[in-house]
Amino acid sequence: MAKAATQAKSKAAYACSECGWTSARWIGRCGECQAWGTVAEIGAPKAARITAGPVTSPAMPIAKVSAIEAESRPTGIGELDRVLGGGVVPGAVILLAGEPGVGKSTLLLEVAAQVRLRAGRTDALVDDLFLAAETDLGAVVGQVDAVEPSFLVIDSVQTMAHPEVDGAPGGVTQVREVTGALVRLAKERHIAVVLVGHVTKEGAIAGPRMLEHLVDVVLAFDGDRHSGFRMVRATKNRFGPSDEVGCFDMVDTGIVEVTDPTGLFVSEHAEPVAGTCVTVMMEGRRPLLAEVQALVGPSAAPQPRRTTSGLESSRVAMVLAVLGNRAGLKLADQEVYVATVGGVKITEPVADLSVAIAVASSVMDKPIHPGLVAIGEVGLAGEVRRVGGLEKRLAEAARLGFTKAIVPADIPNRSKDVKPMDIQKKYGLRTFAAPDIRSALMAAGLA
Repeated sequence: MAKAATQAKSKAAYACSECGWTSARWIGRCGECQAWGTVAEIGAPKAARITAGPVTSPAMPIAKVSAIEAESRPTGIGELDRVLGGGVVPGAVILLAGEPGVGKSTLLLEVAAQVRLRAGRTDALVDDLFLAAETDLGAVVGQVDAVEPSFLVIDSVQTMAHPEVDGAPGGVTQVREVTGALVRLAKERHIAVVLVGHVTKEGAIAGPRMLEHLVDVVLAFDGDRHSGFRMVRATKNRFGPSDEVGCFDMVDTGIVEVTDPTGLFVSEHAEPVAGTCVTVMMEGRRPLLAEVQALVGPSAAPQPRRTTSGLESSRVAMVLAVLGNRAGLKLADQEVYVATVGGVKITEPVADLSVAIAVASSVMDKPIHPGLVAIGEVGLAGEVRRVGGLEKRLAEAARLGFTKAIVPADIPNRSKDVKPMDIQKKYGLRTFAAPDIRSALMAAGLA
């Protein structure tokens, strides 16, 4: 009996290459991260003694560690520096992920050119920007030894292969080992390394999940394929904030930074048009104005269409239900189309109130005041709920010339939030505190 138990313990187990979850038998789907085809056989763990080995550098008190080497160095592109927390830190490994064709290589080529120009102005470089076509990691290390760069871009990590690791390039094992080797290279040579990665159809970074844990910074580069607007978001940053975004525009000559992107999301009308309303969303720490447009018309079909673009369809459906039950709008036999301007995507519930006002404006065929913004979440009971960062949102609206704002009514009861009267005095923006959807429609002149 003891012999059988010993044999069972020494049998090989199975582990997920994505998250490390283990199982006594093979299954096709990981029980932890739910990934398919990632569970593979591994050897049984062996207990081994660890002996002391040579150290690369002696430990020292933290007060004696130089902070100069960890200072960010600007890339020359302000929007990217904003996301990185000031620039690139030597020795840092950055993962820039995005779908094919979104502009990752174009952006990094611009960054490399800016770094080259800055180094040339300070006489830090004698040669130009180097390009090498290599897929073997050993060849890349040889190129690094020959050139000795201060900034290295690997485009992309899924095409690289480690010569001592089995598997095809882009596989889980290869990506993990290649990334680990490049991280060690960056730390040992004090080189800033940027790894270009692809994303899956679901929008997640392709490759093992631990890839994001190996690097210092993870940036997500996304945008609508049919629009030139692009955004870089930091989802992880060991050297700065992880809630910043940078805005760019793809043009014929390449990619340019957009320091004030609000104009891209708000259309200009010669005269007020029914079915439009502006809100203020937050992308990281940056407030951006966005216009919501709605079109409502009769339908001959038994099930009228509900089409959305740039907004969550479930939230729009909820707002339509609230308008029907709490505000008395007849929408059951109406087709409703709701979209944002400029291809922007609004995921936070702050757009609920602007959606409700835009739909009501279209139903009544009555435009709202052109200087009005609506900020607030709509609940199922018809109440208008508070949102975070209200002062930043209203300050941005006032800066761009808006004069009226509909906001939640519970703000004065919150000590951490600014009161509407204070905002009116500070920014010259007249605010209407709406406790529910009916009062919000009245403030917009739609009831």
